[in-house]
Amino acid sequence: MVRPALVAALLGSLSVLGGCMRKEPAPQASTPEAGTSAPTQTSGAILFVSADTRGYLGPCGCSENMRGGIGRAAFQVSEARKGGLPVLYVDGGNSLFGETTLKPGQVPQEELKAKALADAMRLMGLSVRATGPLDDTRGAAFRQGLGLPEVGDGAVKLLPAGSRQVGIVSAETGAQLVAASGQARSQGADFVVGLLDAPLEEAQKAAELPGLAVDVLVATRSATELSGEQNRLVKSAVPVVAPQSKGRSLVRVDLSFAPRPGRFTLQKGQADMEREVAALEQRAVLLDKDINQPGIDPKLKALKQAKRDELVARKQALVSAPPAAATDVNGFTVRFVPLEAGLPSLPDAQALVARYDAEVGKLNLAWAKEHGQDCPAPAKGQSSFVGNAPCKSCHEEAFPLWEKSKHHHAWETLVDLGKQHHLNCVGCHVTGWEQPSGVCRLDKVEGREDVGCESCHGPGSAHVDEPSSDNIVASPGEALCVTCHNAENSPHFDFATYLPRILGPGHGEPVSAKPSGSPVDAQKPAKP
Repeated sequence: MVRPALVAALLGSLSVLGGCMRKEPAPQASTPEAGTSAPTQTSGAILFVSADTRGYLGPCGCSENMRGGIGRAAFQVSEARKGGLPVLYVDGGNSLFGETTLKPGQVPQEELKAKALADAMRLMGLSVRATGPLDDTRGAAFRQGLGLPEVGDGAVKLLPAGSRQVGIVSAETGAQLVAASGQARSQGADFVVGLLDAPLEEAQKAAELPGLAVDVLVATRSATELSGEQNRLVKSAVPVVAPQSKGRSLVRVDLSFAPRPGRFTLQKGQADMEREVAALEQRAVLLDKDINQPGIDPKLKALKQAKRDELVARKQALVSAPPAAATDVNGFTVRFVPLEAGLPSLPDAQALVARYDAEVGKLNLAWAKEHGQDCPAPAKGQSSFVGNAPCKSCHEEAFPLWEKSKHHHAWETLVDLGKQHHLNCVGCHVTGWEQPSGVCRLDKVEGREDVGCESCHGPGSAHVDEPSSDNIVASPGEALCVTCHNAENSPHFDFATYLPRILGPGHGEPVSAKPSGSPVDAQKPAKP
């Protein structure tokens, strides 16, 4: 067993999600005391909402310019507090874990990560949060033990916002939402935010229910991985928002107060800003695809990155600028704040990330040594993993190409960052992770480091014993590649573009052929 003293020491030091994260720029900001704001005026208020974070404290970092990171979110809230208006931070739930069930080996890491996320929320001055199924993965007692302020399903929490009251209501169903929103109004809420534990489509239906008394409705759970990839805002009588999942965006609501209390109306004039932001995002997406192109010239990459950073700065100025206040009505605007790469992180929040990264690997390795079990043997008649050495004995001509590739350095990239024992990362950086006869223990990786031959061609024992095209995957296709080069880790992956980067003499081409444009000709060859 893992020694109790070790677990206690490791759980005392918290931080953020494992992944090869890009170095954050140094922000020029002071850290606010959690939960404080000293408004000098009460002409309005600012509300930030996160939801559907799914246990992500930061992006995996496997590609350039990935969104997300609790440090970036904390910086946005901190900067808003400098403006003098009351600032409220609310979490919609489904934030602490990414799955409703965990394997035993995942438990130490995921609990440590949830604790780090809770600490980050406190640092941001969390006002209240709703809960969802992804918050109770380790049970209600664990969730409650984190000590975060919560609002239960069908319940109301009133938050002071200068001269007004903001009501936060949480619900699992439309009926709960209607009842709780009416209760919030009766208790004196001037502005009501609904947090519905449902996907956007269900939230849209709830927004049309008679008797609903919310001003903004947040869908706090994405239906699928794909639906969580984008920020979505549906403008209707009640605006319905669904932020990008995995902590990649915040919802920002700006309130402007008229001299007298009254119902709030969605301010006009936001459409022009939204169109400009959308245009900047489209241009950034195109640049991202170029920047992540395998084998791109370093000078060209730097130029494109500089242009992208300029677009991000322009977009950030748009989404963080206060709207023009309506002097005669109580108004509000709703917009998203994408947490783009290149934006600063709050130092104290990044310190949580750094401590987590340092401690979670130690915790995982200790667990593996005490409790780890080897992978099962293959089923009768199935091949087992044998490593690269037997492959090289017959296919030596293919190895010069592989040895210059990123696949060959996959394990090294984790070691360089100290993340070789992070469960979120290791599976795509070794050969045969959690497969029969493969690697199932972090303390027994030796000999299976990197993305080797069998990562793409399958276990090779039968082929080694009796070479034949019938007992090996001769030409692996796109379906295999996207198990690692997926939308999350490699969002700009294009099979037709990447494939030529791993083909060459002895590996898809005759040894005598000159591989024009292949990695062999490149000074620093790239390979997915």
